[in-house]
Amino acid sequence: MKDQAARIRTGTATPVPPSGSSDPRIGVDLSHLRRLEARAKRISFLPRQPSGSVLNGRHASRLRGRGLNFEELRDYLPADDIRSIDWKVTARTGTPHVRVYTEERDRPTLIVVDQRMSMFFGSVLNMKSVTAAECAALAAFRIFDQGDRVGGIVFGDQMLAEIRPARSRHALTSFLTALADANGLLHADAPPVAPIGMNRVLQSVARLAPRNHLVLVFSDFDIVDDTTERLIAGLSRRNDLVLGLVWDPFSQQIPAGQRLVVSDGQLQAEIDTGDQKTFRAISDFSTGRLAEIRDWQRRFGIPVLPLSAAEDSVTQMRRLMGLAGARR
Repeated sequence: MKDQAARIRTGTATPVPPSGSSDPRIGVDLSHLRRLEARAKRISFLPRQPSGSVLNGRHASRLRGRGLNFEELRDYLPADDIRSIDWKVTARTGTPHVRVYTEERDRPTLIVVDQRMSMFFGSVLNMKSVTAAECAALAAFRIFDQGDRVGGIVFGDQMLAEIRPARSRHALTSFLTALADANGLLHADAPPVAPIGMNRVLQSVARLAPRNHLVLVFSDFDIVDDTTERLIAGLSRRNDLVLGLVWDPFSQQIPAGQRLVVSDGQLQAEIDTGDQKTFRAISDFSTGRLAEIRDWQRRFGIPVLPLSAAEDSVTQMRRLMGLAGARR
């Protein structure tokens, strides 16, 4: 398993087919993700957003967009904007000089996708892992179509594959292949293991995206702590950070008055939600984690996309981007 990330990254992995792999609500393959390309049209991660988009400045921090490259220092011309005057050079030379910048031709984007076993759950439509994979693929196709560089980090319980951002169809395919292969490792008979922590993943993100990147994270953010918050806050200061919070209605609507059997694949336990103390503890834990992630939007100015595993991925991505009334 220690070389699984390398095999996934290079497309040489032999994934274990998920249970019911023919059902795209349970598991996705590369062909399924590729079919989403045509449906990614009009979804945008550029600074100019529709009024109803959660990425619009009225709702969260504005996306800063591509950076500027310094081109030259030259004499001031009458048509130049006086705000571009370099006053230090002007004072030193005695004649007005301006700094000329051009917009970067493309911008690096890092798409981070959680495919741990905590994501292998769904009570209505999709597994959370499927929703995360589909939304990540939609974002990758659209960003590539915008002319920006695309790369990503795909991580499971025991693997973490890195694809450095590049403006090429090959890089896009490598990312989608890694995503499909990691999703294929999720199945009901997978042995219980200690999963890779979110903090380790975010440290890898900080290394690959030191500044001026667009970073999209699709996860249920299972197990976060104070260190997670510090890493998130740091990434948001140096990059445009967008969080895709993947959730399932079961976490907010736990049935009361029932006996639920839960298992980690080896051991199982029965939980009586008819017991008010037990029901309240489980409900508070489930809703509290979601509320904590949503609170990052208020505290750090980070856009949070609430992505429900109970809804079609394309439909909700379009709605969240302010395109609900647009024709498909």
